[in-house]
Amino acid sequence: MSCSGCSGAVDRVLKKTEGLSSYSVDLDSQSADVYTDTVPYETVLEKIKKTGKTVKGAEADGEVMAV
Repeated sequence: MSCSGCSGAVDRVLKKTEGLSSYSVDLDSQSADVYTDTVPYETVLEKIKKTGKTVKGAEADGEVMAV
C-alpha cells in the first residue's frame, strides 16, 4: 500500500467483511491488522488479494502463515 487509494481499497473490502471483530489499515507501515474469531484466515487473505495488493507476510494466532 503506497498511497491512500491503496489503503482505502483494503479498508473498503475489510469494512464489507462480516464477522470481523476489528481491523486497522495503516498506510505508514503498509500493513493491516485484522481480528476475528469466526472468519477463516484464508477468507481474509483472499479479500485483501482481490484488491490487487500484494500480501507479503501474515500471522494468525501467533503463527506465521503462508500467503
